[in-house]
Amino acid sequence: MVQAKKIALYVIVVFVLYTIITSPARAADLVQVGFEGVSSAAQGVGDFMSELVK
Repeated sequence: MVQAKKIALYVIVVFVLYTIITSPARAADLVQVGFEGVSSAAQGVGDFMSELVK
């Protein structure tokens, strides 16, 4: 099982590096979308907690 995790991690790292090298603009767009998603999720949690306090 540990070997499978190591192999999966290596595959993911190689895929990310391949994506960055072959298409840096697309990779930057994907990172931006990811950060926007995390930001909106955090804002939603903050809004929810604010409503609970009221």
